[in-house]
Order: sequence, then C-alpha cells, then structure tokens
Amino acid sequence: MAANQPARRRRDPQRRITEIVEATERVIAARGIEGLTHRAVAEEAGVPLGATTYHFATKDDLIEAALRRAHERYAAALEEWAAQRPTLTTTQLCVLLTDALMGCFGPNRDYEVVELELYVAAVRRPALRTIADQYTETTTGLLLRYVDPATAHAATAAMNGLTLRGLASSQPPSRDEVEAVLTRVLTPNLALPATLPTTAAENQATAQHGQ
Repeated sequence: MAANQPARRRRDPQRRITEIVEATERVIAARGIEGLTHRAVAEEAGVPLGATTYHFATKDDLIEAALRRAHERYAAALEEWAAQRPTLTTTQLCVLLTDALMGCFGPNRDYEVVELELYVAAVRRPALRTIADQYTETTTGLLLRYVDPATAHAATAAMNGLTLRGLASSQPPSRDEVEAVLTRVLTPNLALPATLPTTAAENQATAQHGQ
C-alpha cells in the first residue's frame, strides 16, 4: 500500500446489524408490517440492499430481530422501574400502572404501536412465539414482586387487553376506566385461591423479590 494512501476503514458488523434493526423498527412505525421490505429498510438505514439481505435473509428474520430488540428494551425498562420501587401498596401499584398505560395512548403511542405490531406478528409466525411469550413472562415477573401469582397473571392479561383496546379503538379508555379495571384486578379477593401453577421464570422472580 502506498504511504500516502489512506487505510480502508473497517466496517463494524455488529454496528451495521444494529443500524438495520433500528431502521426496521422505523419502517414498521411508518408503514406497518405489510410495508416492511429489505429495500425499504436499506434506504432507511442508508446501507446497500445487499447489506440487509446478507445479515437478514428474509423479511421474517428482520421482524424477529426487531421483536427481540423491542423485548430487550421493554425488559430493561421494567427492571429499572421495579428497582426504583422496591415496595408498593396496591393503591400505589394501580396508580403507577395506570400512568404507564395512559402513556401508551399518548406520548409513547408510536413506540407502542410498533411493539404491538411486532407482538401480533407472532399470530402467523410460529418462530416469533417464544419471544412473544417472553413479553408475558416479563410483565408477570414484574407484578410478582408486588402481588401473588394468580393476581399477577390476571393483571398481565388485563393490561394486554387495555393496551390493545387503547391503541386500536377510535377513543382510548379514560384514566378513570383504566384505574378502575386495575384496582378491581389487583385488589386481593380472599374468597379466591392465591396460587396457580408457576413457571420457572415466576419462581425466579419470586425468589429475587424475597432477597
């Protein structure tokens, strides 16, 4: 190599992959799953088309990578949220979860729509279902720090339903509606059993909470 010839800059493969996955999320936000193509992602990421097909052979590969990234972000956010709130009363938990859900319908709506589209994609793509399961386990794991397993499962289902309703309906539920539903679900009912068969993830979450 000539002394005055600049050295070629080496590409960072992991950085390129991250750029492509981030671009995939932006394309889904703008066009939905139906509008996702390798060409659209390449244009959004500012990379050659061959770079996207090299790292992600199919459209489903792009969707899976985006869903994994979304779940990792979600799990990290919940862990930080719980770390700042080691103990909560039922009333406090209801209010704070209501705050989070109302944010999904307002300032965080675009992000939540992308996440929901990726989650729903698992309906027709079996390969995504393991990651979709992790969303449920992550939410339930958070709630197990504050409530019993049966209540955690019920609250997870209620929050999923409220989120879907709020994003898909012409008018999202009001704060009072959301808080009323969560209060009903999270308030202990001594007439009902407090336990359900638990998964390994739930056992781990319960153990961590007890430490």
